[in-house]
Amino acid sequence: MLMVTPCTDWYLVFTGIAKGNVSLATALLPLNFVLQMVLLPVYLAVFAQSLFTLDLWVLGGKIVTVLFIPLALAVLSGYSINWLKGPTWLHEKLPQVAMIQLLCLNLAIVAIFAAKGEALLQRPELLLLLLLPIGSFFVINFVLAQWLGQRLRLAYPEVVCLTCTTLARNSPVALAVAAAAFGDRPLIALTLVIGPLLELPIMALVTQILWRLRPQTSRDF
Repeated sequence: MLMVTPCTDWYLVFTGIAKGNVSLATALLPLNFVLQMVLLPVYLAVFAQSLFTLDLWVLGGKIVTVLFIPLALAVLSGYSINWLKGPTWLHEKLPQVAMIQLLCLNLAIVAIFAAKGEALLQRPELLLLLLLPIGSFFVINFVLAQWLGQRLRLAYPEVVCLTCTTLARNSPVALAVAAAAFGDRPLIALTLVIGPLLELPIMALVTQILWRLRPQTSRDF
């Protein structure tokens, strides 16, 4: 679930840190959102149907609840703020809103560890088992992004955009769907909690590697 949900938030931050094309990355955000909304049930049906009974109608309802209700509230809030505060107020306060989102994600992680931590203590090898697939995902896709960028002769900002968009995952959505749809399987939620804990330092490292590779990945910079 973590690997098939493209990021719709903090990949913009990492793209900006590495001096990538933030405008292009922002334009890709709606596409990432629609793709994960449409394809997540399909991926789960393909990869998880053989592992346990999966009611796709129930799963689809949970995904709609997790994605569409916040989206509807966000649109309604945006119109309300524009009407009450004016069109520029939200943009001026956007950094503070982003910090609240990060705080809420951290609180969710703490809550899941507090409620389901015993299951992880009973399966400590889960941490080691996750290192290989998650590490492989980042390494393989980083190499593929660099190769594709060179083959297409992309400029450095576009290579950064491609890399960060490909690597960053939508941990909050995957975690929310797992908590809603698989409440009786605590290890699924714990696995998705471990994912972002590994992803954050890896993405920070990726931005530094991209910056150091800048002369090799662009003919225009």
